[in-house]
Amino acid sequence: MSPTRFASEHKWIYVGAIVLLVALAIIGIIQYESVKTGNEAAKKANQLADAAEEAGYPRPDTETIERALGTDGGTVCEDPAGALASALWKINVSNGAAFVGQRPVIGDARALRAEAEILKIYCPDKLDTFKDKLDDLKTDDTVRRNA
Repeated sequence: MSPTRFASEHKWIYVGAIVLLVALAIIGIIQYESVKTGNEAAKKANQLADAAEEAGYPRPDTETIERALGTDGGTVCEDPAGALASALWKINVSNGAAFVGQRPVIGDARALRAEAEILKIYCPDKLDTFKDKLDDLKTDDTVRRNA
């Protein structure tokens, strides 16, 4: 049996091997991208957890941060200085009452610094706009820290 005759009779083996190799290459590329994205999210989550510890907060769970913020900051980075985000922050910095009893209060500056830290890590291009909006808000160290 000549080598060319053997090759022509068993083309399906060569075609099958090529298809298998291409499929494995595609799967490898997809897995690489997913691991790369996971590593980037873990790195940013650890940066944020370290910043929280340095600010005096307990270290948050990095897996929760990874799921919530991913690699791009999620909803925090969508429009941090927009009207909706500003209104929600002002509502959350109130006395906790509802309807007519709700009053604005002077918010704690640490909460704003925490959000600024998230923006610095996940979407630094939006940090300046956010800081400009912060200048309009009256804040102080209003939350007592436990020693």
